[in-house]
Amino acid sequence: MRVLLIGSGGREHALAWKIAASPLLTKLYAAPGNPGIGREAELVTLDIADHAAVARFCMEEKIDLVVVGPEGPLVAGIADDLRAENIRVFGPSKAAARLEGSKGFTKDLCAKYDIPTAAYGRFGDLASARAYVEKMGAPIVIKADGLAAGKGVTVAMTLDEALAALDACFDGSFGQAGAEVVVEEFLTGEEASFFCLCDGATALPFGTAQDHKRVGDGDIGPNTGGMGAYSPAPVMTPEMIDRTMREIVEPTMRGMAELGAPFSGVLFAGLMISDKGPKLIEYNTRFGDPECQVLMMRLKDDLLVLLNASADGQLAHMSARWRDEAALTVVMAARGYPGTPEKGSVIRGVEEAAGDCVEIFHAGTAINSGALVANGGRVLDITAVGGTVGGAQRRAYAALDRIDWPQGFCRRDIGWQAVAREQVR
Repeated sequence: MRVLLIGSGGREHALAWKIAASPLLTKLYAAPGNPGIGREAELVTLDIADHAAVARFCMEEKIDLVVVGPEGPLVAGIADDLRAENIRVFGPSKAAARLEGSKGFTKDLCAKYDIPTAAYGRFGDLASARAYVEKMGAPIVIKADGLAAGKGVTVAMTLDEALAALDACFDGSFGQAGAEVVVEEFLTGEEASFFCLCDGATALPFGTAQDHKRVGDGDIGPNTGGMGAYSPAPVMTPEMIDRTMREIVEPTMRGMAELGAPFSGVLFAGLMISDKGPKLIEYNTRFGDPECQVLMMRLKDDLLVLLNASADGQLAHMSARWRDEAALTVVMAARGYPGTPEKGSVIRGVEEAAGDCVEIFHAGTAINSGALVANGGRVLDITAVGGTVGGAQRRAYAALDRIDWPQGFCRRDIGWQAVAREQVR
């Protein structure tokens, strides 16, 4: 099979690494890719926002399957435009990608189909949103409705913080994404990430993980795109997975089909787990980053077979098998992240740090004068497997400490919840 992978981050490097291991693969292209992805695929210069150009490349190179990594192209309708040219795609249609592209759309879907989630209000103007927040009080959650690169959500612990978040949305800090705002009840419990591969009719459970959004140890500081993750998530017991499928995923699949937008691709449910069960925080319509990295390390099956089954509507006949070991990834970020990161610093020792049970996925790197340099906020994902989360954690940090990059930083407590559970046992 000839495959085109779209994207350039750590998620896409993990996907490229796993796809490249498939006996079905004859050629893997990536656009635009990164130096790490370039070890697994041929990098091609394509403007992925130019869907017609992507389609021409696919036809010229006889691409059998396009795998779309990031959410932006999906929300912009790349899957529809490629399918219109009879090009097979792994990923949802523009209409189905509204589950991520509009938080208000998802909340309304939950209300219509009795999917458990936080109470909410939707607002298109500052005055009505302020009135609602002042009535509800804090803590409360403020979300820009559209895509905001992971920065449009504020968990406000005070009223002043909530009102400032509303001002930021309506002042244009998040562009068009903040033109409408969703205000949600503050939920308590333990967060978890739950994934399904979907083909429009069938949803196949595809692993669990927990990530770490705050920039600092102890979950302090601003939210980021994710500073690390581990899999599996202990809180997602078989019973909790069954409840999540029954109460959240299956009604969503039925609802989207009834709306004329059957969902195919990856359905990523961000959950809050309490003693009352799972509640949906939000949906993403692609693999998480950095959750994808730990899932790919644990997946025993051929990923390309499963992606094909999703694209062809054949998931009812498939299953996914997982290694018993845990996987954990630690993000090395550039100084300044999640604000403006410092780019261009030289990174040494990456090849030497990788080894048995350890993979280094590139997230924001480039080559400058033959040297590997930082080219983004999140730069490297040091990912390891071990018999326990604690074992994977030790391996990951040991590998990370072999990397020579003074301008990089990381959290030192990735996996702390699971490790604490293991120590209690």
